Amino acid sequence: MKLFVENNKIESSYLTQLTAILPGLTAAFIVAVVSKVVAIWLPTLGAATIAILLGIFLGNTFLKQPVLAKGTKVAESKLLEFSVVLLGATVTFQTIAQIGVKGAVFIILQMSITILGTYWLGKRMQFSDNMSLLMAGGNAVCGSSAIASIAPAIGAKEEEKGQIITLVNLLGTILMLLFPLIGALLYGSDLLAKSALIGGTLQSVGQVVASASMINAEAVELSMLFKIMRIMLLVVVVYAFSKFKKQKNGTTVSETEVIKKNAALPWYVVGFVLFCICNSVLHLPEPLSETAHFFSGWFEITALAAIGLRLDFQKFFKEGKRFLLYGLSVGFIQLLLAILFIALLQLKN
Repeated sequence: MKLFVENNKIESSYLTQLTAILPGLTAAFIVAVVSKVVAIWLPTLGAATIAILLGIFLGNTFLKQPVLAKGTKVAESKLLEFSVVLLGATVTFQTIAQIGVKGAVFIILQMSITILGTYWLGKRMQFSDNMSLLMAGGNAVCGSSAIASIAPAIGAKEEEKGQIITLVNLLGTILMLLFPLIGALLYGSDLLAKSALIGGTLQSVGQVVASASMINAEAVELSMLFKIMRIMLLVVVVYAFSKFKKQKNGTTVSETEVIKKNAALPWYVVGFVLFCICNSVLHLPEPLSETAHFFSGWFEITALAAIGLRLDFQKFFKEGKRFLLYGLSVGFIQLLLAILFIALLQLKN
């Protein structure tokens, strides 16, 4: 009897969670379907671009209901993670070879100087150590995920974390829309250079996918390779920030605890790499690759629609001029650094 009651409670809990998620997930999927249909008449713009732009419009006008929040959050995070994993089934070592050693050097330089420049600028603008470090890590690595990993390692407050996540998301959204245009102006048809600009600079995985989708599917693959290199360095960044904070004014988080909490790579990065290895070594059957590509595409577009639906411009404007100036300045620094290093390393097709 007791087991029966416990099973009922578990089922009820799952049903409650599903009920909470379904409205937002459905809304994101409908926006994705509409975007696919509209893209038939606007092929140059593409379904991915339409999905995020339509999502932004609807999310700030007709679909602002709080009931959609949980579902759109699941669509934004989980569907995009599955999309990244399945993308690995379409990538081989030959694709990775296009980036090469120069690509790895580009990422290390871009991340290092972005961290130093962002921290220095934050201190000059009288932001706290914690906020400057969170801003540096969020922009250099992978947006909100990096901020969430860094915050406990440096003893940051929830308020500080929330403000920087908002600012990083705002900056990433602006750059996400601008970079395909800037890339086209600077690099023309050079796919590797444009992919380095997008994958080596944009904050979140979603923003990288959305921005690269405005170019083409191959740009998404290359941009994600640059992005995954950055994510793999997250553990190094968290550990370095923890050490820096401890040496400067102490921290209650031990080095062992920092490593234990942040040593694991995100599951979708591991999945992407495993699929890539399988596809390179075993040469996955074409129907399997096509199926993976199909689902990856739908997951991606639905996730991008959800990202648009979750972008609340009112939150951004509440943060004040000093926050916006800090964000825009960091974005400008990242853009200049990327252009400089792409030129110096001759990252071109």
